Amino acid sequence: MKKLLLSSLTLALVTLSFNSFAGDITAGKAKAGMCAGCHGSNGKAMIPTYPNLAGQNQQYLVSALKAYKSKKRNGGQAVVMQGMAGALSEVDIDNLAAYFASIK
Repeated sequence: MKKLLLSSLTLALVTLSFNSFAGDITAGKAKAGMCAGCHGSNGKAMIPTYPNLAGQNQQYLVSALKAYKSKKRNGGQAVVMQGMAGALSEVDIDNLAAYFASIK
């Protein structure tokens, strides 16, 4: 019985964690134009000092954008990213992360 309960709980937690980063790839792609100037139109930056977003881990992108938005992430181009992320809703962040993570 304990094994069944533990398995069910684990499955529920895994499902919740995947759902919390679902995002809409199509909506993310539509919103990604604002990122293209620095990160490239396909998420692959042409300027070496800017990171590639294409294929990046979705959960990492969500976390990074939320950290920029809350101004907890500093250094480098943080001031620019804080301004960009500050204009994003939670849904926008999920959608952008889903889009960039989907690019291979």
